[in-house]
Amino acid sequence: MMEGDRDYLILATTLLDKVGLEGYNELGIVSGEDLVHLEYGPLFNPHDFSVQRLGLPTLRPEEAREGLTYSVIASDFVSLDEGTGVVHIAPAFGEVDFDIGMSSGLEFVQPVDLEGKVTGTYTFAGRFVKDADPLILDDLRSRGLLYRSETIIHTYPFCWRCETPLLYYAKPAWYIRTTAAKGELISGNAEIDWYPDYIKRGRFGDWLKNNVDWAFSRERYWGTPLNIWRCSSCSNYQCVGSVDALRGQSDLSGLATPLDLHRPYVDALTFACPQCGGTMRRVPEVADCWFDSGAMPVAQWHYPFENEVVFKDSFPADLICEAVDQTRGWFYSLHALSTLLFGRPCFKTVISLGFLVDAQGKKMSKSKGNVVDPWPLLSSYGADALRLYMLVSTAGEDDHRFSTKRLGETIRRFLLTLWNTYSFFTLYANIDRFEPQRVTGDSSRQPVLTQMDSWISSELNRLTSDVSRSMDNYNPTAATRRIEGFVDKLSNWYVRRNRRRFWKSEDDADKLAAYATLYQCLVTLSQLLAPFVPFVAEGLYRNLVCSVDPGARESVHLTDFPVADEAKINDKLNSDVDLAMKISSLARAARARAGIKVRQPLARAVVEVKTEAEKKSLEALATEVMEEINVKQLVVLGEAEQGGEFPSDRPDHGVASDARYKVAISTALTPELVAEGVSRELVRHLQNMRRSATFAITDHIVTYYQTEEPLVKQVIGVFGGYIGQETLSDELIDGLPPAGAYGEKHRILNSEVSLAIRQADPES
Repeated sequence: MMEGDRDYLILATTLLDKVGLEGYNELGIVSGEDLVHLEYGPLFNPHDFSVQRLGLPTLRPEEAREGLTYSVIASDFVSLDEGTGVVHIAPAFGEVDFDIGMSSGLEFVQPVDLEGKVTGTYTFAGRFVKDADPLILDDLRSRGLLYRSETIIHTYPFCWRCETPLLYYAKPAWYIRTTAAKGELISGNAEIDWYPDYIKRGRFGDWLKNNVDWAFSRERYWGTPLNIWRCSSCSNYQCVGSVDALRGQSDLSGLATPLDLHRPYVDALTFACPQCGGTMRRVPEVADCWFDSGAMPVAQWHYPFENEVVFKDSFPADLICEAVDQTRGWFYSLHALSTLLFGRPCFKTVISLGFLVDAQGKKMSKSKGNVVDPWPLLSSYGADALRLYMLVSTAGEDDHRFSTKRLGETIRRFLLTLWNTYSFFTLYANIDRFEPQRVTGDSSRQPVLTQMDSWISSELNRLTSDVSRSMDNYNPTAATRRIEGFVDKLSNWYVRRNRRRFWKSEDDADKLAAYATLYQCLVTLSQLLAPFVPFVAEGLYRNLVCSVDPGARESVHLTDFPVADEAKINDKLNSDVDLAMKISSLARAARARAGIKVRQPLARAVVEVKTEAEKKSLEALATEVMEEINVKQLVVLGEAEQGGEFPSDRPDHGVASDARYKVAISTALTPELVAEGVSRELVRHLQNMRRSATFAITDHIVTYYQTEEPLVKQVIGVFGGYIGQETLSDELIDGLPPAGAYGEKHRILNSEVSLAIRQADPES
């Protein structure tokens, strides 16, 4: 207790320094318990300003009296973080205040109307409460009742549409006593499978443990009218449970044809009170819209009035899916009504999703101008692309930061890679007239699988198993990410490492094996992708399957979901190829650091691995790795050779490493390596020129070249066979091209080289 010149202040000892009193001395310390029941005078006696006092919990008017005092009460929610340790209780304006008012028998004073304006005869009456704040302070200051006023920053509710400050406002409402079924609600939740599982005992479980009665009435015009009538004479209430029960009431009036039970028509329905004969009129409230949503399982079948069999066959639901905020919305209303009506959960499984926010993580709002219109996205990118992006980019339970840029990246990284692989297959399959039925129908043409064929087949079946497992666990994000990884391996390793098998002119068993393997991968992908990108999957399936098999199912969505052939899964081979791809990636990084393009052959690469098993695996795939990174020799150092043999510090080597592996590439270029590099440079230019000239992929050409650089001429002489085979050049002619030939000029070995191409004569 602090003593001043004209007054005393009572506040918590621990907050004394924070309040910062000046001109006051400590008179003594009293216990908080000693203050309980102490009488004090209110700042405003409501009776002096024509405002009623209502007693709690009855809400009956209290008599007006002068010298009104209130009693100090004790509670455990008063904070010592700010303020004085003494708080004002206003049961009309807060849930906590109302609850303690009910339990302590406080008085209910409501000096604010439904427009948020102060009522009564106060000097600030008629003002919106926030506008009245400074006037209230002036009044208290003029009466010597204000020691100090401050602005405190704290969380406050605002209208999400117009950002007007909102008021907590206690009003009468209709409730469902859900607390009576709290145990059943909690035990029923234990039977439900939640994805993610932590919501089961976390957000939803906590909501059920702290369950309060459901205020399910709303004072609105639109909505499902409460089916409760009240007698205007004796205040008897009656809940009418059906149209037939309504028609059975005595002296029923206002029932129109056709029947419409919405407002205003339902408000015209009256009937005689069964207790006193007075007039029963419907109460004005409508039902909470979440009550409507919770009643959906029965309402959709008009149960229990009809469709009993179909309702019981479809109840409870196998799966529901909504955003995480529905733990207090639809998930709860479904669960609560089902528990109250049937004593069991309404659904077996639920997927709870995060929110869709903008790229900066902010809630989308029209007022903020950060809402993304879906229609232009669908027009520009397609429904499948948008759907796939939403699935693959962020786990479902996390908030999704929507980015058009990332949507485009998903298309390029995933869908275009898949489509380019499909286009590659169809291009060469059509050229060679590949028929999938021949693979199984002609025993003499059974494909002989290479190691790479066996590997991608193993990966395909492992993928099928993993995707099925993810979907069984309601995890479409894991499933789509797994498919994305497989598509990358299929395109950037299997197809690239096997291109020559499709290009070559021989129609042998090796080419057939490549076609059959890639075909199986693409068909299976169309089925695995069907739930996620239904239109793309349908396009793949109908062209790959329906176009060649009249007996096939007419849609991919009518086929069975793929089942993995466990016998074809070779996890050891999968791991070995993953290692080869990892080492190849590091070798490319080493080339990039050394400034040497991949098409320039190099003498050797030295790889350091951790174990002898890894060394053995990599040596078994040495040919694949050497071709991929374009070196003549691959040296693998295992655990026993680590140390001095790895060329870490040699200037003629480029090095790249990660936490486990090291790769060094020789950067020394012999004349032979330079010449071979020039031949590959020429092939690249000629291939690009073929595309620019819009030649068909099967068109043979004649190539003309002119240069003053003798090495380029020498390279064409030595590597002419290789250049001709790669570019379908029947002739390589040193001289001027004829009129009409397509030509370009390039710089090779710092010299200008003129190249020109024309279609070869058919008879040649």
